[in-house]
Amino acid sequence: MAKEKFYITTAIAYTSRKPHIGNTYEIVLTDAIARYNRLIGKDVFFLTGTDEHGQKIEQIANECGITPKAYVDGVAGEIRTIWDLMNTSYDKFIRTTDDYHEATVQKIFKKLYDKGDIYKGEYSGLYCVPCESFFTETQVVDGCCPDCGRPVTETKEEAYFFRMSKYQDALMKHIEENPEFIQPESRRKEMVNNFLKPGLQDLCVSRTSFKWGVPVSFDDKHVVYVWIDALSNYITALGYDTEANSDLYRKYWPADVHIIGKDILRFHTIYWPIMLMALGEPLPKQIFGHPWLLSGNDKMSKSKGNVMYADDLVKHFGVDAIRYYVLREMPFASDGTITLETIISRYNADLANTLGNLVNRTVAMVNKYFGKELINPNVTDDVDSELIAMCTQTVADVSERMKELKVADSLELVMSLARRCNKYIDETMPWALAKDESKSDRLKTVLCNLVEGIRFIAVLLSPFMPETSQKIFAQINCTDTSYDTLSSFNSDKTICVGEATPLFGRLDEAKKLEEVANDMFGKVQEEKKADSKKENKKAEPDTPSEIGIDDFAKVEMKIGVVLESKPVEGADKLLVSQIKIGDEVRQIVSGIAKYYKPEELVGKKVVVVTNLKPVKLRGVLSQGMILAAQDGDKLSVLSPDRLDDISDGSLIS
Repeated sequence: MAKEKFYITTAIAYTSRKPHIGNTYEIVLTDAIARYNRLIGKDVFFLTGTDEHGQKIEQIANECGITPKAYVDGVAGEIRTIWDLMNTSYDKFIRTTDDYHEATVQKIFKKLYDKGDIYKGEYSGLYCVPCESFFTETQVVDGCCPDCGRPVTETKEEAYFFRMSKYQDALMKHIEENPEFIQPESRRKEMVNNFLKPGLQDLCVSRTSFKWGVPVSFDDKHVVYVWIDALSNYITALGYDTEANSDLYRKYWPADVHIIGKDILRFHTIYWPIMLMALGEPLPKQIFGHPWLLSGNDKMSKSKGNVMYADDLVKHFGVDAIRYYVLREMPFASDGTITLETIISRYNADLANTLGNLVNRTVAMVNKYFGKELINPNVTDDVDSELIAMCTQTVADVSERMKELKVADSLELVMSLARRCNKYIDETMPWALAKDESKSDRLKTVLCNLVEGIRFIAVLLSPFMPETSQKIFAQINCTDTSYDTLSSFNSDKTICVGEATPLFGRLDEAKKLEEVANDMFGKVQEEKKADSKKENKKAEPDTPSEIGIDDFAKVEMKIGVVLESKPVEGADKLLVSQIKIGDEVRQIVSGIAKYYKPEELVGKKVVVVTNLKPVKLRGVLSQGMILAAQDGDKLSVLSPDRLDDISDGSLIS
């Protein structure tokens, strides 16, 4: 019999910056749900990816002196690295710059235009670049975006619009007939009362004020605006086509659930369903708007210096500890919080004391009393049945909670089972049984029950903490790891455990807090200072600060001669040159293509900074810097005035 399909997606991450732990929570949450559904036997397709177009990206790339594609390549790579670091099991990673996606977006736009659902007009309103959203005068707050608080700008331009109002009644009817469509319930009420009941306005779906986007195929002055572009990824990734859909699309669409942040709920519960209605495609079964993970009581922000990144946290606590924390601490419908203090507290209480201690002392007792191997002689007591009942009940309870996407509740149920196993140890006192030879068989039954209880915990824990689950299986030498094996409690088998190895060592709170805070928040403050300097440089002329001779001596500069130079593919401003510096040849990338043709540099002696850390620019390694002077729109690389007297490799001092 064919498996039941389950298609789950995250919102695609915007490639304006490295994602912080609050952004990373979404991929971990979605991964836990995807892994659980695989565990119970469903055919899962898990999609994630990156949203890479828009005015904000274009502006940032221009400030960096690189193409938008070069910029998003870097950030998309960083996002995927973090998703992989967090051990997420996605089946596909889509980028909205993928050729197949862009081609299908153009077809979707054209189909909606041909139907009369998209028409050309003119937009005049207030626009927030970071949010890529338009607002009316009544929606802005003191001239600022109601969502992010940044200033809005008055915008007027020709645009194409999507007839949202045409489908309003149909969407309202669908929501009323499918109460699970928008979850949690509070989010459904918010969308209906705040947006649908007051009436929908037609949606701006193209822009002419920037070029970094998917061109409208029949009007190249326009690029397709973010909502049609980004939202379409959920079907383009499966091979949707306006003419003939792929087998993958027919198999997995409609999505079983879109996992998104509550801040983009309107776009996914109103814009996206209406787009699908207009295309004649089925709607997703459910859209779950998860709450935010706050830093203390505040949203994470560089300006507040309270940003935490997943890779920093993993370095200090490990992948599964951070997965456990964000999944366990986030309520179903209200915002969660993360602080270093609460991470350490939860780590010690749940992972070290409860789970780690249970596994460690159980395996150690089997080794100590029976040399790793034993068979259950079934010398039972009433307390055994209580433990067995809780194991089987926990499986059923987790199943119910996971159907409702209540991941934090599910994890608490598993941890409660671990606490019950620890209580069972206290009740049965194996150490006391071991002192009485006549109670050896009872001791064997107790330890067999404990190992089986731990196996239940490890199987149920596998969607949430996959690495830890595997470590537990290894310690209890277990091959019965499937969900089906949890249908009954079976301790009547030969048990042969491995070595007792601590899963989570208890942390010294004060010491760990100081260590992590100095590392993480020191970085944040440095980034904040760097951003502040960038802003100041834009606003006022540079004022050089004095340095000592020791500071100057740290910079190593030498004379080099350019052997070869050529443009960097896809980067209008960059040249890559091979430069001979004494006995070595360095490859250096410079942003001077606007001022020099490659052939003009060949044979030229230049001043090179040789002790810069190597970096990759546009994917090309650069091993130094060519010095140049700039005056307005004029630029000249520095070169010694006595070319014949100064040989390459000469040190500048």
